[in-house]
Amino acid sequence: MDFIWILFAFVCGLLVKLIALPPLIGFLIAGFLLHFIGVTPEASLETLADLGITLMLFTIGLKLHVKDLLKTEVWASTLSHMGLWTLIFGSIAMMAATLAVPYFSGLDLVTSAIVAFALSFSSTVCIIKLLEESGEMKTRHGQIAIGVLVMQDIAAVIFLAFATGKVPSIWALGLFGLFLLRPFLEALLSRTGHGEMLPLSGFFLALGGYELFSLVGVKGDLGALIFGVLLSSHPKATELSKSLMSFKDIFLIGFFLSIGFTALPTWSMLGTAALICGLILLKFVMFFFIFTRLKLRGRTAFLSSLALSNFSEFGLIVAALSVDSGWLAKEWLVILALAVSLSFVLTSVLYRSAHTLYKSNSRTIKRYELPVRLKEDIFVHPPNADILVIGLGRVGKGAFKALQNMVDQRVAGMDASRQRIVDYRAKGMNVFFGDGEDADLWEALDTTDIKLVLLALPAIDDCRNITHQLRDSGYNGQIAAIARYADDRQRLLDAGIDNVFNFYAEAGLGFAEESLLLIGEKPHSHG
Repeated sequence: MDFIWILFAFVCGLLVKLIALPPLIGFLIAGFLLHFIGVTPEASLETLADLGITLMLFTIGLKLHVKDLLKTEVWASTLSHMGLWTLIFGSIAMMAATLAVPYFSGLDLVTSAIVAFALSFSSTVCIIKLLEESGEMKTRHGQIAIGVLVMQDIAAVIFLAFATGKVPSIWALGLFGLFLLRPFLEALLSRTGHGEMLPLSGFFLALGGYELFSLVGVKGDLGALIFGVLLSSHPKATELSKSLMSFKDIFLIGFFLSIGFTALPTWSMLGTAALICGLILLKFVMFFFIFTRLKLRGRTAFLSSLALSNFSEFGLIVAALSVDSGWLAKEWLVILALAVSLSFVLTSVLYRSAHTLYKSNSRTIKRYELPVRLKEDIFVHPPNADILVIGLGRVGKGAFKALQNMVDQRVAGMDASRQRIVDYRAKGMNVFFGDGEDADLWEALDTTDIKLVLLALPAIDDCRNITHQLRDSGYNGQIAAIARYADDRQRLLDAGIDNVFNFYAEAGLGFAEESLLLIGEKPHSHG
């Protein structure tokens, strides 16, 4: 029976991926198909679903820095949006119930609020994947979106904790002392190495946090999140998160498959889900308005809002609990599952054109900006630079240091990760914060004296977009870039980049030449 789940999940996920849509949509379809042909779920499927949710919360905790959540533009936007959305959508649902619209007619004030609350979340899985694929995890708008997602996830966990009706025991007060365990947990993680013990330690800590909180009468998922937060500042937190990513995604498939076993969708359910998805535009407008009122730049507000304009798998968890508790009819879980799937499609299609959409509508978008800028949104550029390195990851940092040894302070570095810039400045590096795909930045930056721009970025589309932004802003100097694969090289050259460095082939050549120097041999070519 387990193979049947895997077969359907693989085939449906692959077919959906082939048309450039998120595989999660295929997994939901697989669940409905399995239900349709009469397959019955087993307990192991629910176990997989629970494991997926627990690991997801733990990995979210690993990415969480509490100080980022304390920024007004994060917590205030999250709470105000959830409150306004719940009020407005709840009112719309009550109006639909009054008009006897199918499925809405059975809702009252409380159940309308539950449906609205479930739809107020944005998809952590969908958005994180989009940001990762576009290389925008550490950009300003990416960090804002992630901060909102984490705040939403915390709200969801708190809701789940209280919705179960369990009263925590007196021992739950001891959980406030968990921060005292941080040195022990960090020491434990430091000794796990980089092999199979690393993901195993992740399972141990995530499930250990779950069980500890459950023992004292608190929802175990909150424990997984808190244990992740305790380790978020550890140097291996990112590596641990990546080592668990595949496990988490595989286990979450169980949750999406399980949705299909709730009830089979009908055409009327699909129509209702489509109507709900029509309100995603309202979600976008609300996010954009709130972000701009909180002094975010128009571009940041636009891109963050576009990423967050979908419905969440967490909403399905809230709905599933409501169905189990008898608050909602089980058909609503199916309707919400369909709405989530449709919203994934919309976000995936629209976000690919996010920068193009902004560029086409930038004047209109900027009209909604407030004249006051937040400290994080003020551009500070180093003077007297002839060479600019964009992207200060491992390759970019190496190139920057090599150039710094050759031309000293005439080289400057730029990166979209503010924390990375802070760390590098502390080491005396001539760097500044900036997103290369930000058209506003190139309008404000004087590139007259810059003779060479090095694009040390992993995403080919990012390099192409930055090249277009540079040329459109009037930059006439040389541009060089890095390609990991041979077929990417021509795409970069076609985009107007003057020279493309093949990362693997030419890095190997450099490694060989440097090694020959160790034994006194001078490298030479053989024509």
